Amino acid sequence: MQSTSIPERFRPYVEATEEVARRFAAAGRSLSLVGGSVRDALFPGPTGTAAPHDLDLTTDALPAETERLVRGWADDIWTQGERFGTIGCRKGTQVYEITTYRAEVYVPDSRKPEVTFGEDLAVDLSRRDFTMNALALRLPDMELIDPFDGLGDLAAGRLRTPLDPEISFGDDPLRMLRAARFAARFSLEPDPALTAAVERMHGRLSIVSAERIRDELDKIVMVDVPSVALWFVVRTGLAGEFLPELPGLALEQDPIHRHKDVLAHTLAVVDKTSPDRLLRLAALFHDIGKPRTRAITDGGVSFHHHEVVGARMTRTRMEALRYSAADTDTVVRLVELHLRFHTYRLGWTDKAVRRYVRDAGPLLDRLNELTRCDCTTRNAAKARALARRMDELEARITELGEQEELRSLRPDLDGNQIMELLGIGPGRAVGQALNFLMELRLDEGPLDEAAAAARLRAWWAEQQ
Repeated sequence: MQSTSIPERFRPYVEATEEVARRFAAAGRSLSLVGGSVRDALFPGPTGTAAPHDLDLTTDALPAETERLVRGWADDIWTQGERFGTIGCRKGTQVYEITTYRAEVYVPDSRKPEVTFGEDLAVDLSRRDFTMNALALRLPDMELIDPFDGLGDLAAGRLRTPLDPEISFGDDPLRMLRAARFAARFSLEPDPALTAAVERMHGRLSIVSAERIRDELDKIVMVDVPSVALWFVVRTGLAGEFLPELPGLALEQDPIHRHKDVLAHTLAVVDKTSPDRLLRLAALFHDIGKPRTRAITDGGVSFHHHEVVGARMTRTRMEALRYSAADTDTVVRLVELHLRFHTYRLGWTDKAVRRYVRDAGPLLDRLNELTRCDCTTRNAAKARALARRMDELEARITELGEQEELRSLRPDLDGNQIMELLGIGPGRAVGQALNFLMELRLDEGPLDEAAAAARLRAWWAEQQ
């Protein structure tokens, strides 16, 4: 093992662990800060060197002893992870996860790790995902432990596993997906042996729960340049295990029409969007209906109604990944509406603006951004023209919104008023009347109560 004096930037981490470290030392137990906290202290980001809210520590104490050592000191203790060796606690605002030295090994065809507790820090570090996370700061003497040259790999821009990658990925197949994220987040080049292992073992991801895969995908789309990770999962075959629609976008270029690759376009759109998780998921899914709707005609390549087909495919995939109903509905709606802007080629009437805003609802700002980012053309004139049209639309929305409160469009009469005017009770007719009034509102703008009542009575007479 390597050790060196600790740089000053470690001081916030040491101060955050000083009291708990003394308790373990007094009991003759080892305690070390591990993983991302140590890595981030050595390579701090733009937010500085303050200790993170959550700290991961490891110890040779068994979970029951760990709980005993923090009781009376911690303000709160939780033991949900005890069977995996982890005791959680909170002191003030600082949260600690303290885990007994362990090795996690998945048994064939099982989604549950078998946990074996150990007594050696180096062995514990060897079972971690990547060398840059197999770092430890032994407390309280502040000895830096780096048995697998994680610092050297970070400095060299290299992503490696502490042990043979097949062993590491066999312990937890989700690490193959984490490799994609870390490569993108830290601008690391995956070691050739690591990449080859993913290519051979990607089928092993099938034993990982959909929820864990979903959480990792969410983290991937939130890195600065998600396309780096997404290209990796496509090239290695990993995407086929959880998001087969993604490699399906790599359409062959037609030699006559020279249509550009949809996968490259999609990843460019994801990169262009702001770091909004649901917006980036919508960018990832927005064109997945193209392969199923692709047609080559005399007029070129077309993808008619790919937004409708893509919305259905998006719902199916997000449900398979166990996304919440709210998240799924948001992303599906953005996919469904992402071409709406382009249907108004001849100018935007007030009626068209109202319908666009009404259909987008609370997703309007996200939809506008997705529409802008969807333009990845290298034709500068075409890009400028689309930007001008979007600028014009947003200006019209603002102008009309100041007059009509577009974001809260509703019929000019409510259900109670309708029943009173028409002399009817609750039922289907009230819903039909509300729909009529809403269409009237969209077509003509707001009416006063008397005018709306007159139009409603005329419509009702026609229905009779």
